[in-house]
Amino acid sequence: LLGGWAGNEIGVSLDRADRGYMGQAQTQAYTAPIGQQIVWQNPQSGHSGTIEPIREGRDSGSGAYCREYQTSVVVGGKRQAAYGTACQQPDGSWQVIK
Repeated sequence: LLGGWAGNEIGVSLDRADRGYMGQAQTQAYTAPIGQQIVWQNPQSGHSGTIEPIREGRDSGSGAYCREYQTSVVVGGKRQAAYGTACQQPDGSWQVIK
């Protein structure tokens, strides 16, 4: 999900610390109940966001366990939303596939 923000206007505004806070929230969202909103905020920059797992299931091709997320980031008072999907890899790590 972090990679999806890199090329857009708001993504360019996220600094390394912002991406760290967002990454921690993303890690929590991998095991959070569906519908639970994970909130992050960087007190230094004032940037914030949410990550909410909205659906889970198995990938029809690989059979991997996947979760679909709704994300929101607020930078300078501007909110931008995105969706993404991450799937658990055989080694237990997660990979964003969309």
